[in-house]
Amino acid sequence: MGSVVKQPLFSFGVIADVQYADIPDGRSFLGVPRYYRNSILVLQRAVETWNQHGNLKFVINMGDIVDGFCPKDQSLAATKKLVREFDKFNGPVYHMIGNHCLYNLPREELLPLLKIPGRDGNAYYDFSPTPGYRIVVLDGYDISAVGWPQDHPKTIAALKILDEKNPNSDKNSPEGLEDVARRFVKYNGGVGEEQLQWLDSVLQDASNSNQRVIVCGHVPMSPGVASKAALLWNFDEVMDIIHKYDSVKVCLSGHDHKGGYFVDSHGVHHRSLEAALECPPGTYSFGYIDVYENKLSLVGTDRMQNTDFEN
Repeated sequence: MGSVVKQPLFSFGVIADVQYADIPDGRSFLGVPRYYRNSILVLQRAVETWNQHGNLKFVINMGDIVDGFCPKDQSLAATKKLVREFDKFNGPVYHMIGNHCLYNLPREELLPLLKIPGRDGNAYYDFSPTPGYRIVVLDGYDISAVGWPQDHPKTIAALKILDEKNPNSDKNSPEGLEDVARRFVKYNGGVGEEQLQWLDSVLQDASNSNQRVIVCGHVPMSPGVASKAALLWNFDEVMDIIHKYDSVKVCLSGHDHKGGYFVDSHGVHHRSLEAALECPPGTYSFGYIDVYENKLSLVGTDRMQNTDFEN
């Protein structure tokens, strides 16, 4: 008798930071090449591959669907164009908002376009793909200087944080900030009090129901997994809640582009995904995750690294 290959409980597709724009290639502030037009081809190949797989329950897009350099008179059309590409997947697609989404469109336009089931402009939610699992999607720009109206209490709270923590006149610059304090820049954001309480109650509920949980958010939640300048403002408060529960095994994010993997001191696996935007023509970055009883396995294509999360 050969050993029986265990089938996953379910599998789902992942992609991050497509950041499409109909503009010539450019570079990040650090000089990393960005291929704004090519990224839609990466997405198209991803959707074809996911559909050929034939057994993916859903897809999660980790945010930043359109780039901030997209001409603003094209923002709406570009976002719709990308959503149409995602919608060619034969199954549900779950989106989250990133900073580049918010550079293009205000929340009230973005949430319906991305079919994000938030209330009052909030973009956090959860769903259960199978009885034993819960997926939690965080809104990392809940407290943010972008996306809310200028006079909104959340904008005001964000500007106050930036004023207190970042002395630079350009609040997108971490210049002179040390170690994890480099996260206090305008392109990151924070999770507000109400969302923290919501997260706690969802994890409590999952725990009571013996569900395992995968937490997803655009912005990385651990200094071990990403650049110190690409972290959630209050990652410590979010992780304090997550670490109360044994049910959370994995935190997935985008935003940092280069990709990263780290297991924290509580045994939670953090994985930030390699960006579709940084794929030179003819290369790709997307994947799918097989979820088993006691581990997750990320099967990456090309620039997205394979990762096994044993728990």
